[in-house]
Amino acid sequence: MPFYKDMPLVCRSCGETFIFTAGEQEFYADKGFLNEPTRCPKCRVRRDSSGGRGRREDRKENRS
Repeated sequence: MPFYKDMPLVCRSCGETFIFTAGEQEFYADKGFLNEPTRCPKCRVRRDSSGGRGRREDRKENRS
């Protein structure tokens, strides 16, 4: 059984330090996610609500 502990990470969007909690690490492992989050919770919400996750196909269609 892996041992998780809170670890500080730096957000790639705002540069602030945030804590990747032991509970979040366990959740990520249970879901099979291989990478740590790169954005803090505030920036994740901001990015998701702004539609910042365009799919490749969508971007290709918009090129004209």
